[in-house]
Amino acid sequence: MTHSPAAPLPGGEPRAKATRPDAVGPDAPGRDRSDRRDAPRPDRQDAARPDRHDRADAPRSGDPRPASAAARPASPAARPASPFARPASASTASARLAASRSGSPRSGGAHTPLGSDAGSGALRRALSTTMLADVDRLTDRAVDDIRAHSGTYAADAPVTRDDLWEICRDNLLRALEDFGGLAPTGGDFERAARETGRRRAEQGVPLDTVLQAYRRGGRVLWQVMAEHLRARAGREADSRDVELDMASGVWETIDRYSVAMADEYRLAQLELQSRQDTRRVALFEALLDGRADDPAVASAAAAALGVPAYDRYVVVVAAQDPAAPPHPAPVLEARGMWSFWRPRSGRYAGIVRLPRRDTPAGGPAAGPRGSADPAAHALLDALRELTGATAGISPEFERLSHAGRALRLAEQTLRTLPAGSGEAAAFDDRLAQVLLSGRSDIAERIVTVHLGPVLATGGERAALLTTLRVWLDHGCSAARAAELLYCHRNTVLNRIGRIAELTGRSSESGEARLGWALALRALPYAGLGDSPEPAAGEYEVDGT
Repeated sequence: MTHSPAAPLPGGEPRAKATRPDAVGPDAPGRDRSDRRDAPRPDRQDAARPDRHDRADAPRSGDPRPASAAARPASPAARPASPFARPASASTASARLAASRSGSPRSGGAHTPLGSDAGSGALRRALSTTMLADVDRLTDRAVDDIRAHSGTYAADAPVTRDDLWEICRDNLLRALEDFGGLAPTGGDFERAARETGRRRAEQGVPLDTVLQAYRRGGRVLWQVMAEHLRARAGREADSRDVELDMASGVWETIDRYSVAMADEYRLAQLELQSRQDTRRVALFEALLDGRADDPAVASAAAAALGVPAYDRYVVVVAAQDPAAPPHPAPVLEARGMWSFWRPRSGRYAGIVRLPRRDTPAGGPAAGPRGSADPAAHALLDALRELTGATAGISPEFERLSHAGRALRLAEQTLRTLPAGSGEAAAFDDRLAQVLLSGRSDIAERIVTVHLGPVLATGGERAALLTTLRVWLDHGCSAARAAELLYCHRNTVLNRIGRIAELTGRSSESGEARLGWALALRALPYAGLGDSPEPAAGEYEVDGT
C-alpha cells in the first residue's frame, strides 16, 4: 500500500512535503524517511543487503556531494571507514581535506588526518592517559630492563632498587604528561630529570651510565606505547604514519629529558668538586696547624686527601721564587711521588708521600739524605734541578697527624738557605744552622770565641775561611781540599796552620775542629759581615 505525499500519517498528522534532492538538512537527500520506509520493495535478488563498502559510500545526511555522486557504487577494494583510516586515493584525501577546512561534517567520524596537529594531539593525550593509569607496571618493566643491562644498577650500590624505582616512576610520569600535553601534576616537567642528574652526581654514578638508563627507559616507554598503537581500532589503515609520528614525539621527549638531566649532573658535579676542594683545603690546613691530634680530624684529612693515615711523609716549604713553578706537584708526580700543596704565608707548603722502601727487619731507617734511601735523593734532586725553588724539607714522619710539627721544622730549614738560591736542603743536613739561626746572640759569641782573630785579618780572611770550610767538610784531608780548591796541598796546610796560630788552637784537636765548624755555620746569623758559606752541596763529591 502506498500513500500520496500529502496523505496523513496513521496517527492523523499530515505528512511533510518531500524535500528537494539537493536540499541539505536532517532528512536530506531524497525522500523523507516515511517515503523511504514505504517505497516499493525490489525483487528478492535486488533486495539482498548491501555490503559494508556500499553502506560506506551511501548518501549521508549533510554530505555536500550531489546525490548522484554519493550513490556511486564503491570499489570492491575499498576498506571500511575507520576513525583512523588513511585516504584510499588522492582525490578522496583532497575531498576530506576540503571538507575539514570548510567545517563540513566528515564521513567516518570526527578523525583529523595525521598531518593535523589536532588529531596527533588527541592520540597523544589518549595514549598518555591510558599509560598513566598503569604507570606502576610500566615502571616495573623499565626498572627490570635497566638493571638487566647495567651492572652498576644491578649491584644495588650506590643506587638501590627502590631508589631507581622511585626515580623511574617520577620521570615516566612527567614524560607521559609532557608527551600528551597534559597538565603537570608535580610542577615543572623537567624537574624529575634535573633531580635525577643531581642525585646520581652526588652518588658518584658515571654520567654515561645514567644516560644509558635513560635510553633503556625510553626504549621501554616506546615498546609499551607501540603495543597500545597496534591494539587500537583502525590501526591497519594508518599504522605507519601514526607510529612514526608517535615515535618521533617519544624520542624527542626522552632526548630533552636526557639533556636536562646531563646539564644538572654536570652542574652538581662542579658544585660537589668545589665543596670537596674546599673541604680538602680546610683539612689540609688543619693538618699543618697541628689540629690533627684528634683522630677524627686525622682520619677525615686522610680520606679527603686520598692517602693513608700511616705512610712515609715529609713536609716541604718552598719560597715563591719568580723563576720557579708555583708548586712542584707535577714534577714530583712524574717521579712517582704524590703531593698536595697550598700557598701559606707567602710560601708554598706541601705534604709529599715518599715511595715505600725495603728496609731489612731491625735495620736503621735512613733519613732524607741517607744513602739507603733513593726516594729522599730523588726528592732533593727534583726540587733542585727541575723546579729551581728554594725549599726546606722536614724529617720523615709516619703519622699524617704529625704534619704540623714537620711544617715548623721545614720552615726552619728554609730560613737557613740564602733567598733565591734555588737550593733545597733537608732538616737533618742543617741541624747546626737551624740551631743557630734563631739565636743571633749565641751565634755571634761562637764566632767571636772560635774565629774572631781570623775575621780581623782583613785580606787573608776570605781565603782562610774558605780553606778551613773545605778542609773540615772533607775529613780534614789536605790533598782532597787542594783538589777542590785548585791549589797545592802545602797551600792548604799553610792556611790551616795560620788559622791555628791566630786562634791559639791545635788543628789536631777535635774540640778545636768542632769549634771552628760551629763558628763557620754560625757566621751567617752573627751579623758580623758576609758569610763565606757556600750553598749546600757546593763541595759535594761522590755524595760526601
